[in-house]
Amino acid sequence: MEVYLDNNSTTKMDKKVKEVYCNAIDVYGNVNVIYKKGSEARDYLNLAYDMLYPAINAKDEDDILITSSTTEGNNIVIKTFLDAFLQGSEKKHIITCVAEHSSIKATIAYCKKFGIEATYLPTDENGRVSMFDVEDAIREDTALISILTASNESGAIQPIKGISTIAKKYNIPFHSDGAQAIGKIKVDVEELGVDYFTFSSHKFHGPKGVGGLYVRNKAPYQNLIHGGNQMGGKRGGTVYLNGMFAMAYAAKLANENLDYINTKIKKLRDKLATAILEIEDTKIYIDDKFRLPNTITASFRGIEGESMLWDLNQLGIYAATGSSCSSERLEGSEVLEALGEDPEIAHTAIIFSLSKFTTEEEIDYVIEHLPKVVKRLRNISMTYACVKPQ
Repeated sequence: MEVYLDNNSTTKMDKKVKEVYCNAIDVYGNVNVIYKKGSEARDYLNLAYDMLYPAINAKDEDDILITSSTTEGNNIVIKTFLDAFLQGSEKKHIITCVAEHSSIKATIAYCKKFGIEATYLPTDENGRVSMFDVEDAIREDTALISILTASNESGAIQPIKGISTIAKKYNIPFHSDGAQAIGKIKVDVEELGVDYFTFSSHKFHGPKGVGGLYVRNKAPYQNLIHGGNQMGGKRGGTVYLNGMFAMAYAAKLANENLDYINTKIKKLRDKLATAILEIEDTKIYIDDKFRLPNTITASFRGIEGESMLWDLNQLGIYAATGSSCSSERLEGSEVLEALGEDPEIAHTAIIFSLSKFTTEEEIDYVIEHLPKVVKRLRNISMTYACVKPQ
């Protein structure tokens, strides 16, 4: 049996989405011309937007730009404020947090070379940023607040609505990396109050290589990719039409499946979590009320995360040790260390993330084999022999 439990990294494309994706490949006309093939393509473009805008409750006057990924969208947002600073703005400070994805951290690190400054807020024991810390970090030169909606590593859900209230109080644009949100929790950009919201199709059973950037009407914006007049001139390059259409349809399905995720899949997650905690010297992070309904982040004292993945892989069980974009590093989870966990334990973290396709049979298979894997690895672990409580 194969059990895929790395759905926070990427998901299997839904068969229904695959069907519309393949059908849309045949719609190849240029959306910017008036001939029949162009009109057909334009109709698909409009149909995609007709699904995508309601999926996140964007208003007609707002923009949803089609990008290649959340990473691209994050770059656009942050570099918009770098551009403004380089053009003479005195606003040079960004507020973010330690739990952010590398596409935020690396982009800010790049911007620092030009004089941008950043404050990385800590998280509490539930992986959440304090709204008081956000307000305390605000300076006269704060240009942007960027806090992710939910963590791919811990599953912690941030108080985005509260943070947006603070941002509005000080008239500071607010961005949220929403890669882990769609398909797991309700996403309503009006209710959240964000000015920018980024996402990737492959996180909610759509195709890879296509994502979206929501930009509230009149929010600052600077092109990252220059070219023609596609996306109203805000992102050059021919639109990935079949990918866009499939993403919009996947977002529609994701919303329709939210109740299932928050009932059936959450119960399967909790069943696995209970079994994990029955194993000696294990720990699960983030209180349930603050955690994505599909995610378990667990540590297994004395076992390297990579060793655990190797043994699980031999059994056809696929999980993760941290951010998928950093999976080759042999370091402890920065997100767990930010929760106050000892680096030695953070090194052992494993992330199990379920999807709507996860079955009870699969979870039972993991529950059957996981204790055996832990026992084998601890039997050969000098670390566990040294630290095992007496």
